[in-house]
Parts: sequence; structure tokens; C-alpha cells
Amino acid sequence: MRLKLEDHLLVIVMDEDDVDEAHAWKAAHLGHVFRLSAGEGPAIVLQGLGPEEDARRVPINITSMSPAPLDLVSNFAHTPFELDGVSYASIEGFWQGIKFTKDSDRRRVFALFGGAAKAAADDAPASDVITYADRPVRVGTFEHWALMEKACMAKFTQHAAAREALLSTGDRPIVHRVRRDSRTIPGVVMADIWMRIRERFQAEPRDG
Repeated sequence: MRLKLEDHLLVIVMDEDDVDEAHAWKAAHLGHVFRLSAGEGPAIVLQGLGPEEDARRVPINITSMSPAPLDLVSNFAHTPFELDGVSYASIEGFWQGIKFTKDSDRRRVFALFGGAAKAAADDAPASDVITYADRPVRVGTFEHWALMEKACMAKFTQHAAAREALLSTGDRPIVHRVRRDSRTIPGVVMADIWMRIRERFQAEPRDG
């Protein structure tokens, strides 16, 4: 093995006997970040910090267009759950459905997900107050956001794949940046809800 040292470059050239091992190691660590640590004497110690995006804690933007499995974290995802005795097909169906006053309209929207759930809200009555569990909640308030967090917690607790997708984000910041931000629950609030729920699950002991 030979080393080539420059100010911003360290090149390791393996011996012919180690070529296969070197190729395998390189493939497994492509795009990883390493920290140079002090070694004894002339030793050079490189400590792996993981993939670059994880090491630099690059924010993850969660939307309905996120690649699988992160799309399961999105409110649009078909992630059935139950809350207070009522079944929902998605968080979006929950969020838009509670805007309606008639039980028949609510049940119809609660069963939707994706763009259909969002579009259903076009027929909802215009109001600054929604009703949940026979209690009025003013739209866009902390109480309204707490209701969203309660629903999201139910979703991630009951839907294992969505929970694992959320946990797969590790400690990286989560953002929710879409073309048109919501006025009732801005992206920064939505992302904060996901990260708080993630933190709760991370604090729980994992099986195995």
C-alpha cells in the first residue's frame, strides 16, 4: 500500500493482492465523510462519520413527493389509523375532514388520502372554527396544531412502516417546504411536530 499526501488530498494505492478488498471497501463507503484523528507517530487515523448528508446533518424535506419510504411520513400517505374511536385513511383526510360540519361529509373525507383528500376541502364551509369531539377549536391556533400532533402521534404509533420511515431520518433536521405553504399549519410547524414525535420514539427502547 502506498500513500500520496497533498494539502487537500490523500490517495491510497493498494497492492495487487488487496485490490478486491479495496474495491469492496470503496463501494461500501462511497460518499462517506471521514475525520482525521491524531495517531501515534506517523500513523494516519481516519474515523468514519457516515454518509455525507448524515454527517453534515443536511435537512430532509418531507413532502408527498419524497422518495419511498419517506413518503409515508407525509400527511398525504395512505397510513390508516384510529383516533378517539374514528378511523382515518390518512392525516390529510383527518385534517380536511374536520373542516366539515355534517357527519356524512366528514366520514367521506376521512376515508380519503393523497390529492383527493386535499381537494375535498374545496367544498368545506368557510370558517375560522372547526369542531372536534364536540369541542370548538379555532383554526391556526396552538390548540389546532396540538390536534394535528395528536393525530400524527396516533398514525405513527399504529402504522409501523410510517414509524420506521420517520425513525430512518435519524437526527437530521426535518423541513416541510412545499410550493404554497399552509396558512393554518405552516411548514415549520408541521416539521416540528414530526421531529418531536420522532424524539419520543427514539427515547423508547427498541425491540432486539
